[in-house]
Amino acid sequence: MKIDAFAHVLPVGLLKELQQRVPDIIEQNPFLKIPALTDLKLRRENFPADVKQIISNVNLNPEDYVDSETAGKLCVDANDELLQLVKNNSDIFTEAVAMVPMNNLPKALEIIEQLPNNFVGIQLFTRALGKSIADSEFETIFAAMAKADLPIFLHPVFDKRKPDNNITFSWEYELTQAMYQIVKAGYFEKYPNLKVIVHHAGAMVPFFAGRIKYTMTTQEYQDFQKFYVDTAILGNPKALDLAVDFFGESHVLLGTDVPFAVMPNGATEEILQTIEQMNVAADVKEDIYSRNVLQLI
Repeated sequence: MKIDAFAHVLPVGLLKELQQRVPDIIEQNPFLKIPALTDLKLRRENFPADVKQIISNVNLNPEDYVDSETAGKLCVDANDELLQLVKNNSDIFTEAVAMVPMNNLPKALEIIEQLPNNFVGIQLFTRALGKSIADSEFETIFAAMAKADLPIFLHPVFDKRKPDNNITFSWEYELTQAMYQIVKAGYFEKYPNLKVIVHHAGAMVPFFAGRIKYTMTTQEYQDFQKFYVDTAILGNPKALDLAVDFFGESHVLLGTDVPFAVMPNGATEEILQTIEQMNVAADVKEDIYSRNVLQLI
């Protein structure tokens, strides 16, 4: 069985609650219209029989739209909905990643304290409330996740201060910056159990490993290698080989970013084919397909 560590869904209850407060939320976020986020019949079309997905919420974060108390309630309700999706669709889903309200840190910490019984980790984004995710305001989240010994799933968002954001390159830069900021904050030294899974194969980091090595300290270079990364780069086996070279064979996980990029229900087949084309041993591919993520969760 192959386990897709980074696949997305849209909890319908969360969407309806936010639409009541923000009627044009879909117009603000056109990607929410992608049918396979909610249409599980479509999701199953041409779905590989040997793959199951760990599901996380698409980029729809309550703290961006509502007050702290409401955001906390919406995250709790959406987490329940995610768990129900897993239960009702166990043929394609295996686990869920929890949402936490970044404008309500006490509630976020409460959710994290309950994680071992319910979820395999939490999803954070590269920025929250206009700040870097590595801002000291959010450090308690990293400390709590290290204590829970479960991973943070790090997903990119646009930096709204920039006028020229684009889906092709901006998210990769934001992921790279967030990794840099987490390393510079010293979180891997403060919290040795900290585990962070970075979307999109670690973005720019593997390609610029030499610049990291010679422009940062030895400790910081080694801290970059502590991130886990997925395979969601839509092809390019040589790029995935680079990711394995830099992060290590045990730190690369199957991830597809389903249902995005390839319509109607994502790039699972394309990414599986890319892994098969990698210049690594067969047992390393098996680690990527399932063993590495199982070690984490």
